[in-house]
Amino acid sequence: MKSLNLDLQSILTAVANVFGSKPETIRRIGINLIVTFVVAWVAWQVIKLVAKRIVAAADTHQGDIVSFQEKRANTIAKLLRSVGWGVLMVFLTIQILRQFIDITAVLGGLSVVGLAVAFGAQSLMKDYFAGFFILLENQFMVGDSIEAAGKSGIVEKLTLRTVRLRDLEGTVHIIPNGQITTLSNKTRGWSRAVVDIAVAYDNDIDKVIAVLREEVEALSADAKWVGRFDAPPEVLGVESFGENGVSIRVLLRTKPGVQSEVAREFRRRLVVRLERDGVRLPQPLPRAK
Repeated sequence: MKSLNLDLQSILTAVANVFGSKPETIRRIGINLIVTFVVAWVAWQVIKLVAKRIVAAADTHQGDIVSFQEKRANTIAKLLRSVGWGVLMVFLTIQILRQFIDITAVLGGLSVVGLAVAFGAQSLMKDYFAGFFILLENQFMVGDSIEAAGKSGIVEKLTLRTVRLRDLEGTVHIIPNGQITTLSNKTRGWSRAVVDIAVAYDNDIDKVIAVLREEVEALSADAKWVGRFDAPPEVLGVESFGENGVSIRVLLRTKPGVQSEVAREFRRRLVVRLERDGVRLPQPLPRAK
């Protein structure tokens, strides 16, 4: 132990000689830096724990169905981690600089520079203000399907400055919040799938409508799918007349964001049922010779 103390003392003396300082000064700086990093590490663990607790508290245990509360909790948790990391980096930078220089004058100079930068970065400030009001007004959250600034997709990440969308092709779109002047949220409250089924004119239309009602009622009563519906489905009836057949409209009101998968399952079941019942689909008219 004594030899270890001597080695540490010699190291401190050597470092102090390099920087032209006293060993006591080097020791004090080292202790302060260690304490600073420990405090920052503990704070980061607390931030991650709080974010995790927020997500866990909102978990509704509904399997694949993501509730409004879960989406909001995920958004708040990601934003908390993002902002918390930024604050910790600023804290570490200031504390490290304080050990070597007098940062009072530096901070005063930075405030003047920051003011000048703020005037030259109005679009950046606009992004932050827009992001603040997006969160304050709860316009959308992570997991929502939205259309903004001419792009559409699922919100993967939301910060005070940007929103990240991923479309059906997997393309990622990064949109500054200040550019979002009109927003369409496709998953707020409830969603709806509009399914139009075209059949040939020579079918018994009343029979076809009855078949559609049976299939859509069976789907909405299925234990696997009932949790995805927000209201009973509706078969509105004949919607339009086409060149080769008649179109019948069905409305499927679902929980937010699941309308597409419900519509696909309904169409799959319908193809099997129509083929089994001999319902004829529209055929192109023969071309004149």
